[in-house]
Amino acid sequence: MKDIVQIRWHGRGGQGAKTAALLLADVVFSTGKYVQGFPEYGPERMGAPITAYNRISDNRIRVHSNIYEPDYVVVVDETLFEAVDMTKGLSPEGAIIVNTARGKAEIEKELRGYQGLVYTIDARKISIEALGKYFPNSPMLAAVIKVSGVMSEETFLKEMQHSYEHKFASKPTVIEGNMKALRLALQEVK
Repeated sequence: MKDIVQIRWHGRGGQGAKTAALLLADVVFSTGKYVQGFPEYGPERMGAPITAYNRISDNRIRVHSNIYEPDYVVVVDETLFEAVDMTKGLSPEGAIIVNTARGKAEIEKELRGYQGLVYTIDARKISIEALGKYFPNSPMLAAVIKVSGVMSEETFLKEMQHSYEHKFASKPTVIEGNMKALRLALQEVK
């Protein structure tokens, strides 16, 4: 892993991008790494564009600002391509991960000439299959782990199981559904 891995999340209020960034921080921290997970606050409301961030390192992180040159960009809602330059500052050595049912070739047309890796995942399909509702954050979180390699998939699933058991102790079906969504997402990132 490079010294600091930086991830920028783009979504809409209510889709769980902020929650996913914070969950990623929790599970990575549990493995002994240094981590930051934080949203960028503005006039947020349900459906409004939001941005969240993660920094992950084996060393103490001394930077405390938004991320302007991410290694990875996670697009939870592809309709944001019309309003936000998702690839701004994105390293060509990094990757963009897009929640979409469309193929990579279609998505590349909206990336303003970005030359790095492009991954797609249909988080809607996965979350509806696993949870019965559209909650894209768990599939997108798993996609980040798969693409970035910031931790092993096995460790990730173990730590997420512990996290969900703590957060949803009285709701075992929520735990089962989210774990299924994570496993499916790890298999279906393209």
